[in-house]
Amino acid sequence: MLAKLSVRTAVTALAALGLLATAPSATAALRDPAAKPAAASAQSPSPDVTVKMPSAVADRLGTDRQTLIDAVSTDVLSRSHDAEGLSPKAAVSKLAGESRKVVVDVRTASANWARGVAYVEAPRTHHAEPEGWLYIAHRKDGQWIPGLEGDRAFADHVAKSPLVGTAERQTMTAYAQRKATPQQETPSVEAAAANTNGLLLPWMPDYYMTLTGGAHSHTGSTGYWSSLDFAGGNASGRVRSSREGTATSMCGAGGGWTRVIHPGGFSTDYYHMWNSTYYNGTSIARSALLGNIGTDTCAGGAATGAHVHWSLRTYDANYNGQYTWLNGRTIGGWAWWNGSSQYTGCATRSGVTACPGTAIYNRTG
Repeated sequence: MLAKLSVRTAVTALAALGLLATAPSATAALRDPAAKPAAASAQSPSPDVTVKMPSAVADRLGTDRQTLIDAVSTDVLSRSHDAEGLSPKAAVSKLAGESRKVVVDVRTASANWARGVAYVEAPRTHHAEPEGWLYIAHRKDGQWIPGLEGDRAFADHVAKSPLVGTAERQTMTAYAQRKATPQQETPSVEAAAANTNGLLLPWMPDYYMTLTGGAHSHTGSTGYWSSLDFAGGNASGRVRSSREGTATSMCGAGGGWTRVIHPGGFSTDYYHMWNSTYYNGTSIARSALLGNIGTDTCAGGAATGAHVHWSLRTYDANYNGQYTWLNGRTIGGWAWWNGSSQYTGCATRSGVTACPGTAIYNRTG
């Protein structure tokens, strides 16, 4: 996993991993706030934003990389629930006071295009989970126009950017072309059960893990109860994709957070893994190996025992990924139901009810 350091110290850590050139000329604008363009210095959040960037990407972007980091981090903070109502600079300061980082990971770049992952770390408390987005940015008329998942700009960039491969573009647009959304405001149980498009639980079919946490919100506090926790079982602790799609390692190489966008209108998140396979918009098959259950907190939060925190997200016609409700949906052959409080919900299948503490098999039908 890449060290998540401030911009001023990221260079040393990345160079040690062979991911960033050690030549001062390749990184001066990021290391030295005085090297920023004067116009950006007053309100730029990026001197305190953690930047991950391979040396080849830094060289390709040249001096313009600072404005890219400014544009992406400003967009991220405008979308972050925890930065609501604050200026970008004030938001970064507030988060830093809570020992939380804003991370912009620039994975690839070409002429006038850049793409990667950006996230806001979760509080270092039990059940807290991070906020994260894929982004694509386009430089036009000397300005970077970033698009985060759900932005109109993101959809436009997916269609045009040479940094999006053919298979990934097909997966990301497959549901958008239906001009519909899998998330209804007042869904019926019948519609919910039928509308998961064959998603499996996050391990191999016909093996079992133990349900350690019933339906709860991704953050453990507010929002749709979209998430489940699993551990143990006879699946050797191996976490696998719920369906085919394109996978991205949100924390970078070695980090325990992966997102998979599926072609059927959903995406899924997997957190706390160790020994993770690195993916970067990579096409994968159903049940592809993502990692092992673990206690990784590469983007904040906490974990007291090895498990996978699995979350259901939509991926709608606007390329918008949002954590969504589990209640009434069938995943892995089990219908999932909310409990009276978070983490207490159960699942039913063929007249059997499985609550937290129960080992359940992953079924394809």
